Amino acid sequence: MASSSDASASPGSTPESPESGSAAEGPDRRGRVRLRRAAVMAVPATAIAAGLMILTAQGALGVQFAISGMPFTVTATELNGTGFEQFGNLDNMAEDSPNAGDTGGQVLVVTSAIKNATLTKLCQSVDLGGTNLLITAGSGADKVQASNLTTDSTELSGDAAFDNIEIGNDAGTLSKAGVQGNKGVFSQQADTVHIANLRQTNYATTAAVFKLPGLKLRFSDQGC
Repeated sequence: MASSSDASASPGSTPESPESGSAAEGPDRRGRVRLRRAAVMAVPATAIAAGLMILTAQGALGVQFAISGMPFTVTATELNGTGFEQFGNLDNMAEDSPNAGDTGGQVLVVTSAIKNATLTKLCQSVDLGGTNLLITAGSGADKVQASNLTTDSTELSGDAAFDNIEIGNDAGTLSKAGVQGNKGVFSQQADTVHIANLRQTNYATTAAVFKLPGLKLRFSDQGC
């Protein structure tokens, strides 16, 4: 759901001095400062690159679990949603995850939250190294349905349209999808969202309800 995207540093960001602060300003405080700064910097740059077709941000709700660190692809020919939000956060892998690489076990993501969503011809695939685990659903008359849907993405593309969009909100004040992010983080929200030819690179998905008519799970030489 949002151009989840590689973050680039803002010229106006001020580096933290390793010598500044008292003993109370330890790793937890520095981690929060880095998270806040990264989320604020990443979203405006991505939104400009997307030309306001699909604005991205990052999610504080995001994932409530340790991610595997393996990205997966999601596509749909059409997504329609009511109650739409996007804002920013970091996802965390399990301690000592073999997928951490040089990331420190964290992935900067774009979280999109939709109160109610329908998707047509949903496809999800994950590269397992030499083969893909492929899931498809909603290819028939019945569409995939989800409520309280969130996706944590690093890339997103498609043709989007929003109704009553608000851009530049404080993520701590969002109200359209019932989700709020960290205060001071750039975000956006809209009454409705329509995305044609949706394609995402995701690290996590959550939903209160996820209905997948015509579900098929299989291994395949090709992904979505």
